[in-house]
Amino acid sequence: MPYLTRPIPRLLLARSLSSAHLRDRHFLLRFAALAKELSDKPAPLPPPPRPRSPHPYDYNRLMSAHAAFDSSAGSGADRALHLLDEMRGLLHRQPDAACFTTVAAALSSASRPGAALAVLEAMAADGVTPDAVACTVLVGVYACHLQRFDAAYEVVRWMTENGLAPDVVTYSTLIRGLCSAGRVAEALGVLDLMLEEGCRPNAHTYTPIMHAYCTTGMIREAKKLLDSMIAAGCAPSTVTYNVLITGLCKTGAFEEVEVLLEESSSKGWMPDTITYSTYMDGLCRSGRVDKGFALVDRMLSNGLQPNEVTLNILLDGVCRSSTAWAAKCLLERSGELGWDASVVNYNTVMRRLCDERRWLAVVKLFTDMPKKGIAPNNWTFNIVVHSLCKLGKLHYALCLMRSEEFVADVVTYNTLIRHLSLSGKSNEVYLLFHQMLEEGIAHNEITYSLVIGCLCREDKFTVALSCFYRSLQDGFFPSVISSIVRGLIVGGKLDELHTLIGWIRGQGFAIDVYMYQEVIIALCKNGYCQGTEMYKVCHILERMLSLR
Repeated sequence: MPYLTRPIPRLLLARSLSSAHLRDRHFLLRFAALAKELSDKPAPLPPPPRPRSPHPYDYNRLMSAHAAFDSSAGSGADRALHLLDEMRGLLHRQPDAACFTTVAAALSSASRPGAALAVLEAMAADGVTPDAVACTVLVGVYACHLQRFDAAYEVVRWMTENGLAPDVVTYSTLIRGLCSAGRVAEALGVLDLMLEEGCRPNAHTYTPIMHAYCTTGMIREAKKLLDSMIAAGCAPSTVTYNVLITGLCKTGAFEEVEVLLEESSSKGWMPDTITYSTYMDGLCRSGRVDKGFALVDRMLSNGLQPNEVTLNILLDGVCRSSTAWAAKCLLERSGELGWDASVVNYNTVMRRLCDERRWLAVVKLFTDMPKKGIAPNNWTFNIVVHSLCKLGKLHYALCLMRSEEFVADVVTYNTLIRHLSLSGKSNEVYLLFHQMLEEGIAHNEITYSLVIGCLCREDKFTVALSCFYRSLQDGFFPSVISSIVRGLIVGGKLDELHTLIGWIRGQGFAIDVYMYQEVIIALCKNGYCQGTEMYKVCHILERMLSLR
């Protein structure tokens, strides 16, 4: 008997899942058995000890090990940077290009482009000549993180002029940055340049373009790209196929996914756990949970072990196919079933309970987590804050946010601001707005829109306008414009609105044509089309027509 269908005592079954449908029991029991198999995970190997000699090669090995080793002790990139600084302080042995490049690459991978640039600048200051690898890292910083493509092109040009021919990694990195910025046509131009320079692309070159096509729903173009790869003698990798399968699942083209899997051996690629997890997620989202569970047996027969992501996809599928209540019962009995539930599993079920508007059940699961030694994370806290707000327990939600275990983020504040605003508590809203500044949490478009809307409903138009002007320091947000315009219209502050629109246009900001229409309608309804106030309507109309 396969381990996924091992029997569980009937008494335990009846006690834990008595409210679930018979079909759902089958899914949940298989899920619990699978979770039990995945409970033990090997710990990552620690990095090697500090080298006895200050040779750059030994230091570089240690830097690479620290950069790859992720633990609770701190950032691996920071430890690698510390070693570089330590080495730069030595008198008889200075870091070479490989050392600087390793640390810069680690910082870039940690999404710290500014720090990566500082390391490469230190490299130049120390008189160390960059090699092709260092230049490629610099291209990645400019293209993939900062989206400064002119600078990235300048690095490629400098490489060519100085005898460091850009290789397939350099060009593929540039293509990845262009595709992430939505500049697919430009990325295809770089691909053509590669071919002209005699640099043969590989799967890493094509995969970002494939991802860009699939993300924008251009599945036909993605399949043509796959065919062109094969025709050019470039074998698509498993990652390439995974990207295409993700796009096919989004469109519900499961038959095409099946064809890809069946032809995988003849096409020279092997589906991995991500492949099956992606396919499983698509099936579960379309309500085909039974087929999702069948994929687990298929994975095992191919020698693949499901991971925690697979597990959570199945749990999410159970929540979708039956009710989150059945999954809640499973979580509460997880210890008796021999399954070590994780915080991710709890978050999945709690989110589904929110979809079913079972706010009390969310709070119940939250109180159950400490009993099982499961520490909640920020996602957990935000789900609970949302549930408490829906229950009208705003005081408890505020207390939870201010607890030491909870590090509030912009989602937390926006949730509280939204519900306090609906309760007419503008003072508390504005207090939270300023508290975000004190905590170093940046306001976003949603924050400004919520606060301005609340202040306008409370007739605090001066403060609302001040908040609007403050938002312009963080960028021009169309929804914030809509909030202040609609707030002034509802409040009858049409003269102030006319002045505000003139100021906005004077600053070079654009206003949507539909917003102009709302303003004109409001002016006409309030008698501005007659007498001396008619010129204000004409001004608004002229500005609207200038957009066409």
